[in-house]
Amino acid sequence: MTLVKRPYQGARTGPDVTETRTAAANVLADLRAGQLLDATFERRTSSLDARDRRWVQELVWGMLRTRGRLDAILAERVRGGIAKLDVDVADLLRLGAYQLLSMDSVPPYAAIGQTVQLTKQRHGIGASTLANAVLRRIDREREAIAPAVPADPLDALAQEYSHPRWVVQRWAERWGLEATRSLLGANNAPASIVVRPYGIEREPLEGMLQTAGVDTHDVPLVADSVRLSGTVALTELGAFKQGAFYVQDPAATLVVMYAHVPQGGTVADLCAAPGSKALELSRRAGLVIAADRNAARVQRMVQGFARLHATRLQVLVADATQRALTPVDAVLVDVPCTGTGTFRRHPDARWRLRVSDFAVLGALQKTILRSAATLVKPGGLLVYSTCSLELEENDEQIRAFLHAHPEFTLEPPPAGVVPASVLDGGMLRVLPHLHGFDGAYAARLRRAA
Repeated sequence: MTLVKRPYQGARTGPDVTETRTAAANVLADLRAGQLLDATFERRTSSLDARDRRWVQELVWGMLRTRGRLDAILAERVRGGIAKLDVDVADLLRLGAYQLLSMDSVPPYAAIGQTVQLTKQRHGIGASTLANAVLRRIDREREAIAPAVPADPLDALAQEYSHPRWVVQRWAERWGLEATRSLLGANNAPASIVVRPYGIEREPLEGMLQTAGVDTHDVPLVADSVRLSGTVALTELGAFKQGAFYVQDPAATLVVMYAHVPQGGTVADLCAAPGSKALELSRRAGLVIAADRNAARVQRMVQGFARLHATRLQVLVADATQRALTPVDAVLVDVPCTGTGTFRRHPDARWRLRVSDFAVLGALQKTILRSAATLVKPGGLLVYSTCSLELEENDEQIRAFLHAHPEFTLEPPPAGVVPASVLDGGMLRVLPHLHGFDGAYAARLRRAA
């Protein structure tokens, strides 16, 4: 059975479909329109209670992490292949198939019935008939379901781990097939919640969290950070409301540790939102100027700092490509990038990425780095960082910058500031499959006095 494509006319709600499934479908529609996952999830689930929000997150994040495999399963059961379907119908089928195959808490009748009804509401009887037939077949065959494995090893990895084939090829050419398999597997593991104490020592913070029923754990390579496990409603915790911690992946903490800005100095964080690196910088700096070009993100940063009663921070709306400050002791630029180091946290990013992004973002990174250099005092520091794994955005940017700016030299931090395992030729390199965190890169550059 093949469904002819027709334009999506917008979501309708109905009494027979749960709010959670409607929210999940709307999140995916927003992603197709170019919105980012975290932002649309917050907006589409704001009216739901904490338990329903977690359910939607499990469904949407899980589906995105397994989309390639789901597509292979669906392609064998949709005449003409899934590419023939309306894109919204395809996403609804993916959501239904994920519930059937990966969410044990969902009864098959609910996964099928709800998906069929939602498809009917959004696309009519023809589309719902297709959804019913396809999902019932998947349910009947679930015990033996396994898509055919492609003969090409790169195609096989792309399907098994649900990554675009061209991304898999890039990584395999750089690291080899086995390391790439490990990286792909790490990207499909849910990211842990890791927090940093603020205005309090680690031990009292752990006590507050444990009293609230939250399990806490050490974090390798990063002292004082605390990993939380189990079901955690962060914003409901007393420690959160009292401003005793903020959330920060260890990779971001390592970037600031590596920067090792001058004690008591003035530091500019030019792409600061959402603000956790600025907070981390303020542990050593006398003043951190946290700037970002997006006024809405700056306002959220202000609210976050206010919750923490943060000090030694000044917030500014400013474009990092333009000089807006007088020179300071140190500048951090965590530039916009492809985010290939954060695929486990942002599974939508792998499907949004295009080859052309490297050229577009590369030009922007070069401009920001060149502008940031003008804000560094003689003898000061310039720290460039990304959450990308790609050489074009990391090593090659720094190599080109140093060639054009001989007054700067690569200067690693003093021995022992960061673990040796995350240093690579004097630069910071954190890899998800080796270190268990998000991916990150940083280069610490000293300007001649």
